[in-house]
Amino acid sequence: MAREFTFVIEKNLGVLSESTKGWKKELNLVSWNGGKAKYDIRDWSPEHDKMGKGITMNEEEIQLLKDFLKDIG
Repeated sequence: MAREFTFVIEKNLGVLSESTKGWKKELNLVSWNGGKAKYDIRDWSPEHDKMGKGITMNEEEIQLLKDFLKDIG
């Protein structure tokens, strides 16, 4: 049986790409199950009612990612 969960996209930080079917890979601040919002990268349907697999990161992890990207860019 599928587990129910809730989410609230608190802030859209940007769209990374868009598929031909309208799904967008986005960077958002998302609160999952009423918890503190985390940075989240995943594909979303046009209505934001369906989502693909993604990754969530806290503030410390997003800062490390930023540093890693700065080093390779």
